Amino acid sequence: MALKSRETRDHRWDLRVAESEDALVRAASKSTETSYTSFVREAALAEARRVLADRTVFSLDADTWERFSELLDRPAKVPPGLRDLYSRRSIFE
Repeated sequence: MALKSRETRDHRWDLRVAESEDALVRAASKSTETSYTSFVREAALAEARRVLADRTVFSLDADTWERFSELLDRPAKVPPGLRDLYSRRSIFE
């Protein structure tokens, strides 16, 4: 996701890392000919998008959406033994 027009970079990240971690990230940024700051920012944003993707975006084509809706609307199947389990007194009672 690119910077929105008129959006300024006015926040700072201050991170403490081990020397070996710093060296690894600096080597990677150098090998991609990207500034250290850009490399770290872009990597963090990519990971944040990856982590949040399945929590914020749900996209299906029309046929799959129809099938998914049907599955959600049908009554739940009770697994074998579950009625029996819930009909017994709890060991905590």
